[in-house]
Amino acid sequence: MSISALLSMGRCCCRCCCPRGLWMLSAPCCDDRRMCVCPGPRRIGIPVRSSSLPLFSDAMPAPTQLFFPLIRNCELSRIYGTACYCHHKHLCCSSPYVPQSRLRYTPHPAYATFCRPKENWWQYTQGRRYASTPQKFYLTPPQVNSILKANEYSFKVPEFDGKNVSSILGFDSNQLPANAPIEDRRSAATCLQTRGMLLGVFDGHAGCACSQAVSERLFYYIAVSLLPHETLLEIENAVESGRALLPILQWHKHPNDYFSKEASKLYFNSLRTYWQELIDLNTGESTDIDVKEALINAFKRLDNDISLEAQVGDPNSFLNYLVLRVAFSGATACVAHVDGVDLHVANTGDSRAMLGVQEEDGSWSAVTLSNDHNAQNERELERLKLEHPKSEAKSVVKQDRLLGLLMPFRAFGDVKFKWSIDLQKRVIESGPDQLNDNEYTKFIPPNYHTPPYLTAEPEVTYHRLRPQDKFLVLATDGLWETMHRQDVVRIVGEYLTGMHHQQPIAVGGYKVTLGQMHGLLTERRTKMSSVFEDQNAATHLIRHAVGNNEFGTVDHERLSKMLSLPEELARMYRDDITIIVVQFNSHVVGAYQNQE
Repeated sequence: MSISALLSMGRCCCRCCCPRGLWMLSAPCCDDRRMCVCPGPRRIGIPVRSSSLPLFSDAMPAPTQLFFPLIRNCELSRIYGTACYCHHKHLCCSSPYVPQSRLRYTPHPAYATFCRPKENWWQYTQGRRYASTPQKFYLTPPQVNSILKANEYSFKVPEFDGKNVSSILGFDSNQLPANAPIEDRRSAATCLQTRGMLLGVFDGHAGCACSQAVSERLFYYIAVSLLPHETLLEIENAVESGRALLPILQWHKHPNDYFSKEASKLYFNSLRTYWQELIDLNTGESTDIDVKEALINAFKRLDNDISLEAQVGDPNSFLNYLVLRVAFSGATACVAHVDGVDLHVANTGDSRAMLGVQEEDGSWSAVTLSNDHNAQNERELERLKLEHPKSEAKSVVKQDRLLGLLMPFRAFGDVKFKWSIDLQKRVIESGPDQLNDNEYTKFIPPNYHTPPYLTAEPEVTYHRLRPQDKFLVLATDGLWETMHRQDVVRIVGEYLTGMHHQQPIAVGGYKVTLGQMHGLLTERRTKMSSVFEDQNAATHLIRHAVGNNEFGTVDHERLSKMLSLPEELARMYRDDITIIVVQFNSHVVGAYQNQE
């Protein structure tokens, strides 16, 4: 197989139709993918010195066994500076092949299309020739830091917030995109009418619309669920009389974390309906609030509202399309509520919460506070099979995916796995042309007999904090795919304490010369000073997740290569990474413990 054949496995589709680059029939310009000259960011190719048509179809042939090491060793990043550029704006955008195992949603084979350029496509390529000599290109350390720190955010919690002494010292968060635009979201807020803090990470799929909506709305639903009856009545009376509302949340946001102003009225009306129902259900006799029940109700109600808004529609065409995009895309969520020593984690999907515990000898251990809702979870598999007829036992999960398509077994949105076929067709037919022309939304999953197959109900875990519990890591699966949980906790723990336990260097079966071992020891010695170039624990963790070599140390050359990859190629190596590191106040936690 030639390199041209391998590279031609890229898929052609419009980003507006499919932000992740799934197979589509709606690509307007092509049906011969081997000859695509699509625009957009850089496309990787093997430069050719002389050719009448310097495209992938004319790339020099090479054995397959030479190409795969090229990908594994990130060598393609060295030549992408001389790769093809495309300039004709009305052509579609192309992405390289992404292994299905790395996609949250696997497209159906029926959507595979070929890519053929429009007429006279050759005229856009005649004026450009490329040198055949690969050019090395590495980011400098300041450039690497600029990329890694672009989305970092830190917040220090006042020791006394007016209601109680806080058990949280502060938190660090950061994001590193692989998709364009990034499909992950994050949120953090202080509850003003009750106690505690809310922190969460949200991993979107089939676009970012659902994760964006959930990151804006879920904390309000949780906060309302935690409010006592009297406060709910006070808020409702203020709305009725037109008075200013009591603030419910104080948000802690990075400037890049935005809220949708266009949908704010719609979102508020749905939230108000929810608290009105809570008022009707609760007569005020009981004052105790069950945090676990509140979290579950908030998750389920928001998902129900997302579905209902899409079914009802909106007279505003922009909002109508927005609510449909939110409903047909999906998102997982992992949320922590911290109130004193009471820690609740509500998880839907495959993001994770990990507790960092410092043992008496100073070492670190990881305590998992969430379970992945996917095919690796036997209890989830059993739950799914019990919820559907025995005749579907072999089809409900195929190739470790829900109906052979979706990796997480719980998620917000994704109405294609929740609505009946008749409802899906009715909403799509009455919806805007952008939705009706999108083959993904019209596609019905195979073996779709007894919906719903998907739920947003979270699994809630409770943990009472102890003085040895030093921090909590919330992260999307982009982190956990690249790092083991014990390594995550060790790296964060050593960063926060400044203490590095020097374990024997493990080479994992590699043949290491004396000179190489000396280099590893020298690198570890300098690690003590280099660790402080990061002022944010989440940034430090991302640096390791992306730049770690086979010996567990950050390799600047590798880190530079990974951060240099163009957006079409970056998704082949990793997913979006979003991390929140919450640091606990051990003295306050210990004082709570002593009071008892």
